[in-house]
Amino acid sequence: MIRRRVTVLGATGSVGSSTLDLMAQAEASGAGGFEVEALTGGANIAKLAEQARRWKPRLAVTADPARLEELRAALAGTGVAAAAGEAAVVEAATRPADWIMASIVGAAGLRSAWAAAGTGATLALANKESLVCCGPALIQRVGRAGGRLIPVDSEHSAIFQVFPAEAPERVAKLVLTASGGPFRQTPRERMVAITPEQAVAHPNWSMGAKISVDSATMANKGLEMIEAAYLFAMPQERIEVVVHPESIIHSLVEYVDGSTLAQMGPPDMRTPIACALAWPDRIAWPAPKLNLAALGRLTFEAPDLTRFPALDLARQALRAGGAAPAVFNAANEVAAFAFLDRKLAFLNIAAVVAETLERATKAGMVFGSGDACGAALTVDAEARRMAGSVIAGLANAA
Repeated sequence: MIRRRVTVLGATGSVGSSTLDLMAQAEASGAGGFEVEALTGGANIAKLAEQARRWKPRLAVTADPARLEELRAALAGTGVAAAAGEAAVVEAATRPADWIMASIVGAAGLRSAWAAAGTGATLALANKESLVCCGPALIQRVGRAGGRLIPVDSEHSAIFQVFPAEAPERVAKLVLTASGGPFRQTPRERMVAITPEQAVAHPNWSMGAKISVDSATMANKGLEMIEAAYLFAMPQERIEVVVHPESIIHSLVEYVDGSTLAQMGPPDMRTPIACALAWPDRIAWPAPKLNLAALGRLTFEAPDLTRFPALDLARQALRAGGAAPAVFNAANEVAAFAFLDRKLAFLNIAAVVAETLERATKAGMVFGSGDACGAALTVDAEARRMAGSVIAGLANAA
């Protein structure tokens, strides 16, 4: 039986909820036993309170300070302590746990992931921004603390499971697979009028709104390319992306002898979560099974960089190095939310990212000295201001 003392940062989001669902299924089948130290969430107090009543953590935290009394009232009589605000989320990340899921979406999850990295726990990382903004420093911090970082993105989990960590020189290249999102075959002229409702309707995966938009623009694959470069110490020219609409092969590792190993499975985030939760063991749960005969065929195609320029912009940022990946991430996040708020056209998401990268380069934006997390957040804030200015300019020109 797998036993873990667990903290879930971002418990009410898609990955956090799936983590707790997986834990419940593992307990029900007798495959796992879990003690929960802390749960954090955002504004969904009802869901956070429901999770806290089920798992009885020592601490439940809402990131919204204005919702503290609401959370306290919802937890009255449970014995679960309540707290609120960014500092409380970071404190939750430092509490004693064997295994910490970092799944807070966006740059908002950076400070807590950084704090968790210093605890010596196994850090299951589902927050792309932490790696994109300060990946090398974060990985070093985990190592110095005696912990281990296990990626939870399905693509990086796939690589992690077949990558020879003891002999990386055996690897020729990494191949990230992409579903192509909901607009894989949509002509560019029809992409002008894409709505948020259309963009979040992913054909294969159930994800949050922002991540779904990133999939629709393929910005997510650009972020994953940057993550893979840091996680596996791989130069960008040895990382490829291939569109695989069925989302059955989650990524591949090509070896120097010509062999290529792939990790496969139905598109369900609980599978990479289960891998991270039990590693180096495996945990039994009622996982969906792969039926290749029923699938019949698997298809692949090259990504269309004309219709999905965000992917090439991410490669340019990775090639430039320094603060550029953090600028790419910040600008993309601002643009994606502007689109979701109907303040920006779908095709202008990548345009905002491109213009922000250009402005940051002209301004000579670099990471400052000192704390890597603080330096990354400073760049993030300035890049967001730039991106907001670009969006305002587009609105004024319309």
